[in-house]
Amino acid sequence: MSNFESNNNWEKSFNQVSEKLFEQLEKDEYLILQLKAENSHFLRFNNAKVRQTGIVIDGEVSLKLIFNQRSFSSEFPLTGDVEIDLQIALENLAYLRTEIKILPPDPYIVLPQNQGSSHEIYQGNLLPTDSATEIILNPLQGIDFTGYYASGSIIRANYNSLGQKHWFATDSFFVDYSLINDNHKAIKGTFSARHWDLDNYQHQINYHKQELLQLNLPIHEVKPDTYRTYLAPAAIADLLSMFSWGGVSEASLQQGDSALAKLRQGENLSPLFTLKENFHSGNVPRFNDLGEMSQDELPLIVEGKFINSLISSPTAVEYGLKSNGANSFEGLRSPEIAQGMLSEKEILKAIDTGLYLSNLHYLNWSDRSLGKITGMTRYGCFWVEKGEIVATIKDLRFDEQLYSFFGKNLIALTDFREFIPQVSTYESRSLGGCLVPGALVDNFTFTL
Repeated sequence: MSNFESNNNWEKSFNQVSEKLFEQLEKDEYLILQLKAENSHFLRFNNAKVRQTGIVIDGEVSLKLIFNQRSFSSEFPLTGDVEIDLQIALENLAYLRTEIKILPPDPYIVLPQNQGSSHEIYQGNLLPTDSATEIILNPLQGIDFTGYYASGSIIRANYNSLGQKHWFATDSFFVDYSLINDNHKAIKGTFSARHWDLDNYQHQINYHKQELLQLNLPIHEVKPDTYRTYLAPAAIADLLSMFSWGGVSEASLQQGDSALAKLRQGENLSPLFTLKENFHSGNVPRFNDLGEMSQDELPLIVEGKFINSLISSPTAVEYGLKSNGANSFEGLRSPEIAQGMLSEKEILKAIDTGLYLSNLHYLNWSDRSLGKITGMTRYGCFWVEKGEIVATIKDLRFDEQLYSFFGKNLIALTDFREFIPQVSTYESRSLGGCLVPGALVDNFTFTL
């Protein structure tokens, strides 16, 4: 029987460790403790059969000691055994005190504060572990379905030695999958939320089944050129992810290597494009790694105009600005793009002749100063003529400016949005994702 059968057990154990460590602090020492924990059910599928299943219960504590204009961090697992946890915690504190002495001072170090505590728990309606397999596979009879399912509770906490305590727990799930036909071509999809909705799941699977049949169409050779292109929500999510890499970061803007620098110089994107951070959904905590709280909503780009960047406290100290609670990386945590007016049934008609792209991959900046992104098409991409899908395509490379596809060439955004989750399970389940519509773009550039 696990020591962690509920969030209460995680919280109790973390409280005991933090209280003991705070009691040991000496004059002018500050300590920040963070907890990353989960209780997850995993299923791995191949050919619509379960290949691996299990329960993962895991927790990890991070310590950050700040002293004499210096900081140093360490991590250790939280076992639930009080004696073991306290012993390891004290050993880590002693280690930090030894190592911090040899570090150079940090001129932009930020001391923790007590600006009030928070305690947020978002409960979901998840599939029972004993019936999840049947419910997931029931609509997929006779289809090669490959992927994995993860479901359960994820916890983040941040305490500091000045008495501030933030606790966040959320239930969530995702199904990250591919449907594969007899020619070994695939349609990729993800289905994620906090509450399982069977109707929505079946609608998505049925939609992808139709796309899977269309993969049997002949291949149309697409030559390097510009084409009217529909980018499905998953493709838009990939493009949006680039904004976290030298985009909305204030440090990047100050240092002159942000792809959005032109927006500071008076250029605008399309009035159809609005981007904000929205923490109301409860997918990620509002507090960052310093325990600072972001506002519930932070507009970044409104109707094409750049309103706010993401400013961390170290950046604020360095450049004489005011922090808005961004994390140290100054990346997007809970972004969403406003929807438009293009309905699902009108997408192909609006394309007329051009490309329908379900997914992209291998994205990178080809020229960050110009906001140019390069990448490849992948999974479920089609050639459209006179409002009908008539062929598949070979993978294409694109090279295009965000000032074009989110700017002058943005024709329409869909009137529906999809939540595209973070599905990484490296070391632990990731939190969050983005809520985005699909987009119809004119003159999207393909280079080979």
